[in-house]
Amino acid sequence: MNILKKPLVTEKIAALNEKGVYGFVVDKKANKIEIKKAVENTYMVSVERVNTMIYPGKKKTKYTKSKVIKGKTPSYKKAIVTLKEGEVIDFYGSIQ
Repeated sequence: MNILKKPLVTEKIAALNEKGVYGFVVDKKANKIEIKKAVENTYMVSVERVNTMIYPGKKKTKYTKSKVIKGKTPSYKKAIVTLKEGEVIDFYGSIQ
């Protein structure tokens, strides 16, 4: 089971990155302890705190000429990870 799906790269999270706070989209069944271990093993950093939240999917409606299409966006779980003082995760280190 892959716990960390992708890092969150938004303006709000980017502003928090300077303070040692990073965001990830994680598996919905993962708990805080599993998320902490996954971040520490993947990025070789020390995690101080993990906060999680589950975002429900939103209903969407698209009106076309022929019919109305209804659907739903998928729900996901987000984890906000606080690292210990002086620790940094470099997401863009391998990009040239």
